[in-house]
Amino acid sequence: MYPAFLPNPEFAVGLNADNPFVETAPAVSAIPASVGDATIAEEQSAQPVTTGVVVPLGVRHNRHFIEANTKPVDIAHLKNDCVVPVFSKDNEVTISHQSFIETVLGAAHRMFPQEVIDAPDIVVSHIIKGRIPEAIHKPVNQLLETDKTIYYERMAFCFEIPTVYEEVAGNRLNLSIGGVRAYNHENLYSRKTVEKFKVFIGFKNLVCCNLCVSTDGFKSELRVMGVQDLFDATLRLFQEYDAERHVRLMAAMQERCLTEHQFAQLIGKTRLYQYLPTAEKRQLPAMEFTDCHINAVAKAYYTDENFSRGDNPEIDLWRLYNLFTGANKSSYIDTFLDRSLNATELITGIGRAIEGDTEYKWFVE
Repeated sequence: MYPAFLPNPEFAVGLNADNPFVETAPAVSAIPASVGDATIAEEQSAQPVTTGVVVPLGVRHNRHFIEANTKPVDIAHLKNDCVVPVFSKDNEVTISHQSFIETVLGAAHRMFPQEVIDAPDIVVSHIIKGRIPEAIHKPVNQLLETDKTIYYERMAFCFEIPTVYEEVAGNRLNLSIGGVRAYNHENLYSRKTVEKFKVFIGFKNLVCCNLCVSTDGFKSELRVMGVQDLFDATLRLFQEYDAERHVRLMAAMQERCLTEHQFAQLIGKTRLYQYLPTAEKRQLPAMEFTDCHINAVAKAYYTDENFSRGDNPEIDLWRLYNLFTGANKSSYIDTFLDRSLNATELITGIGRAIEGDTEYKWFVE
């Protein structure tokens, strides 16, 4: 078991500074054969952390990986302006949003000690307002700012490791790491129990900031009791992620195309999917995109600056994949990562269906 990351007081400042703790590292032009191979020696020699460690962070790009229904914040706001909810029956504190971010950053630093790690982009939604006990009986118009409390029910963050990158179809993809925390998935009215987090490692397409998530790079429900458990589980995810396989999968998408007729069939079937009888839907692979997302995909097929069909009515699966991941940026925080993975599974399944596989044949022939 590896010791959890313990930030010192300067760490929070560094996350949001314009020029945070920059420790330059040589750029590499390709990913390691397996991300897990990158730091095996580092992990074997790891010693318990007894003092704070400062993660050398690069710049914050503000390349928004999710756009709708959210508010961008920095970690100083989470630390200084927000309370941390507790489990009501025993008053045990939950793992805070800022602790989640710092723990994942610490695991990334342990896994990639020689790489540049950019500062995280953080977005929140569903603000929960309250009052301090002394202000319970005050009229609203007499409340002071110091009388109010807030926290956010949902939070997502993402940071890039720009020295680990690849190119697919001329698009630069930076290795990216992030996570989602949604208190609405916890029962805060009971005693403290396991807490649930979503964590991913994958790639961000810098052309459009779309996230590319694979099966082995995403945990939809990390169940942990504390920060140490979270650190260990996150590090295991990084070790098990096969980045080379993920890049090969995305590169292979360029080799298959949909005709205009097949694309129209896919759009129609994904619209019909929402209304299938339950028994029929269970026999098909999951498709988690809503009508709003599918409408956005159809519009982008003609109008997207980078991935539209252009003059050719055919569209390759790489561009189609980016239409779906682009539409996903309008999702709510707590469903965003699951849909990112679903986009990967859907498009690779459609690629197999074109070759004659039957699993996704219902969507396109």
